[in-house]
Amino acid sequence: MKLTKRSFVVFAVAAAGCLMSRAAVYNIVDYGAVSDTTRLSTQAIQRAIDSCTEAGGGTVLVPAGSFKTGSIFLRDNVTLNLENGATLYGSTDIKDYTPVTTGYVSLRTVTPTIQLIYADGVSHVAVTGQGTIDGRGSAFPKLSWNDEGITRPHLLRFICCSDVSVEGVTLRNSGCWMQHYLACDRVRIDGITVFNRNNYNNDALDLDGCHNVTVSNMIADSDDDGITLKSTSPRLCEDITISNCVISSHCNAIKLGTETNGGFRNIIVRGITVKPSADQSSQFFGFPGGHGHSAISLEIVDGGTMSNVDIADITIRGTESPIFIRLADRRRPYSKDVPVENVGSISGVRLHDILIDEAGPGGSSITGVEGHPVRDIELRNITIRHKGGQKAVAAPSDEKIAEYPESTMWGILPAQGFWLNHTRGVIFDNVRIEAITPDARPLFVATDSEGFVTKE
Repeated sequence: MKLTKRSFVVFAVAAAGCLMSRAAVYNIVDYGAVSDTTRLSTQAIQRAIDSCTEAGGGTVLVPAGSFKTGSIFLRDNVTLNLENGATLYGSTDIKDYTPVTTGYVSLRTVTPTIQLIYADGVSHVAVTGQGTIDGRGSAFPKLSWNDEGITRPHLLRFICCSDVSVEGVTLRNSGCWMQHYLACDRVRIDGITVFNRNNYNNDALDLDGCHNVTVSNMIADSDDDGITLKSTSPRLCEDITISNCVISSHCNAIKLGTETNGGFRNIIVRGITVKPSADQSSQFFGFPGGHGHSAISLEIVDGGTMSNVDIADITIRGTESPIFIRLADRRRPYSKDVPVENVGSISGVRLHDILIDEAGPGGSSITGVEGHPVRDIELRNITIRHKGGQKAVAAPSDEKIAEYPESTMWGILPAQGFWLNHTRGVIFDNVRIEAITPDARPLFVATDSEGFVTKE
């Protein structure tokens, strides 16, 4: 294409205008937000977001101050940036939260849900900065078994979004799950701090049926699960890399499950430190001293498949039953119209270069279902130091194949190291089990387990 001097100038000005639009900053104060936690700034913040996306995108700025808000909705090409010293406080009045529905069918979207910050079908969206978002979730009591997101708001919820970034911010005190990313593509979570120990179902992070995700440099302290991958629809969680995080959890620090309708594939976890929480002021789960149930839980219980999972370079202090690999047959459907008709599978799991100290006496387990064994599992260069002091016990007679999976579901296991049941091709290579006090149980017990190998 040939450009005259005049047309080139017009083109250059238009391009510069486009760049300026995308770089524009929309300060919520200019739209009526007030640094006063007795006054709602929801409408002002939403006006800033809407103006930003209508102009082609940019940054919605939350300046230093304390702002109260109900539900806000992020739009395309919007970065919500919280300056150092800025805090968004969630309203403690449930009437300030907007119930929403989504067209995406999953276990957790069958009823309208409420959340502080929400995005559905949005692309190029981010939450960044050095500020804080505090959901004040203790204001919302647990009213029923499955009321999370219904009468207790999520703090962040993204559904069917793409090119999502959450960086730098501190997230505190959600009414239930802190962050739920459902069926999202290309998600980047980096350098955030999470404290979520004020209510039930206080997970730190839930990636649910997401593709192409990196999570790095997160420090999280949660009463419920820490880093959790889920599959509450037929969509697998796949191509996920998690690295360089410090996790405290009263439940499971790293967990694939419990919901597993689609499953998990190509998951890499590296460089994680698991430790007890220093703050015991609120505790809904866990054991004395802040110990969680498990450090690593890998579960398929609602159909689905798990394959190509590699977890390494993990340092763990505490947890009662550190490693839990569970194939079972609960068959909870993601929709009442789509029953689960198969057991699912677990294969191709590698756990290596893991140091576990101060573990409880319960023991770890790798268990499948009769006729549906867990296959092709390698555990290498692992040391477990546990409390010990137990008498010999028999293997559990009730396999509990339809129950909620939990690493402590059988109590004290027959092995101080690992109990294997219904497995094929499990290899232990340089796996050391050390009891602090004498323990009468063998290091390994294997039932219906072919190809079970231990190497020094």
